[in-house]
Amino acid sequence: MDYDLTEEQQAIVETARDIAQLKIKKVREHYDKTEEYPWEIVEEIRKADLFGVYIPAEYGGLGGGAFELVLVVEQLSMACGGIALAVAGTALGAYPIMLYGNEAQKKKYLPDLASGKRLGAFTVTEPEAGSDAMAAKATARLEGDHYVLNGTKVYCTNGNAAEIYSLFFTTNPSRGARGVSCFIVEKGTPGFEFGRKEEKMGIRASPTYQLEFNNCKIPKENLVGSEGIGLLIAQATFDVSRPGVAAQALGIAQGAMDEAFAYARTRRQFGQPVISFQAMQHKLANMAMDIEAARALLYQAARLISRGGKQRWTKESAMAKCFCSDVAMRVTVEAVQMCGGIGYMRDFPVEKYMRDAKITQIYEGTNEIQRNEIAMSMIKEAARAGAGKK
Repeated sequence: MDYDLTEEQQAIVETARDIAQLKIKKVREHYDKTEEYPWEIVEEIRKADLFGVYIPAEYGGLGGGAFELVLVVEQLSMACGGIALAVAGTALGAYPIMLYGNEAQKKKYLPDLASGKRLGAFTVTEPEAGSDAMAAKATARLEGDHYVLNGTKVYCTNGNAAEIYSLFFTTNPSRGARGVSCFIVEKGTPGFEFGRKEEKMGIRASPTYQLEFNNCKIPKENLVGSEGIGLLIAQATFDVSRPGVAAQALGIAQGAMDEAFAYARTRRQFGQPVISFQAMQHKLANMAMDIEAARALLYQAARLISRGGKQRWTKESAMAKCFCSDVAMRVTVEAVQMCGGIGYMRDFPVEKYMRDAKITQIYEGTNEIQRNEIAMSMIKEAARAGAGKK
């Protein structure tokens, strides 16, 4: 379908597609097996100037928005969802600074994130605090002109590859949700160490680490916004970043369908290509319909976010993330089924797509949480509409 891309957006798609098809495809199996970080691909993305497509031009970016980021992540994920996280994970770390950082913070950090000179990361999660972010126990205590950080953060995408981290600590435990604050922490700060590297089912080209803080002192200027608005910053970040997860899921689904379709056209059984059987054709048609519906929803949500004009896009963002990731799981499972026995083998790419797809239903808010967000937004909209009629 024609989504009426501008010339610049089409150029972004073509550049990202070339990197995915010509550079990533031939090395994705290696990085999936070794779990090494794909620095050679990161360098290609840097040279193509794709890290900053969503960052304002005054901070070194291309001046696009969430939609341009979606276009990049989708194309890269068609080849490898794990490698695509070099861009998507960095964006997640950049958004709190873009949305709530002061001018000094934006000038200090955004140019390096836009160029890819330094990668970014973000995490709220702790061993006891996943979907329930208010259960967080890691603390930040103000001492003079520094904050002292203590505690553990887990499941940090980009892990030890990142250098600029947007992290969340409790500054006032007695205030609950209003006692959480957001901070910028740089790699190499004394007292900040990397803990366990997680062994994952999928996205194995992207390192996921535990972060340990033991009396880690950071300048008080690294506080983003003000004390107590950390959860607001996290929620606002997810409103604009979840389309990135949706794009990753969409790219994974498209890549899996393309591989399965190509195989089904050449694989012969009972004297004919397996794609000639109606059962296979129905699978293919269902996959294609799911993917195109997901793309239409995602592109519209991302365009709305890019245009601005509204404080929050919680419902639209959650819908895109939830639907695209559910589609990714359905499509990748069917892709394995279409390919039969070879689809289950590690040396054929569709099983990797299935492994990579699963996380998109989990991180940046499980799909159960997304459904909660959608329903609550609908309830609030109905209440406001009812109040307006009185």
